[in-house]
Amino acid sequence: MMLKKLFCFMFFLRAIYPLKAQEIASEYPKVVGYMSIVHPMVTAYQNETVYNFNNDYTVGFPVGINILKSDRIGFSFEITPFVKVANGNSAVSNMLFHPGIILRYPKGFSINNRLAFETSGRFGYTAVFSKVIVRTKMNNFFVAMPLPLRFGNNKSASIGIGLQMGITF
Repeated sequence: MMLKKLFCFMFFLRAIYPLKAQEIASEYPKVVGYMSIVHPMVTAYQNETVYNFNNDYTVGFPVGINILKSDRIGFSFEITPFVKVANGNSAVSNMLFHPGIILRYPKGFSINNRLAFETSGRFGYTAVFSKVIVRTKMNNFFVAMPLPLRFGNNKSASIGIGLQMGITF
């Protein structure tokens, strides 16, 4: 009889004072998708500097998934098809596979550290500095500045800069 009363008392206490772990649900890990547009502005090789918009125009359409482990770090995987327009013709000129680590900072700033593997035969690293500029309940709008460093495919090493704008969902 005493055991039954103890059990009922414990059940009553549990109902009144729920466990903290059940009260506070973590929002992490969190999966976020995004779509964007990237304009490579300039690429510098050892003996040459190439500006987008001079003789042709190249534009990329990054699509990715971010897996956020916390409000400070996450993993990202991005695929970017590039379209090149020259002499009135347009074609997909390159596909970029872009996995990386996201370092998140307060006020919407982040640095994405990405490995780069291109179907053109080039490979390397890209640092992407980004900032959320508009937050809504469902989406965030961001701007970013990618700094690609590339090697391989019988070309000299190159470094570039671009402008990226996108939306998360």
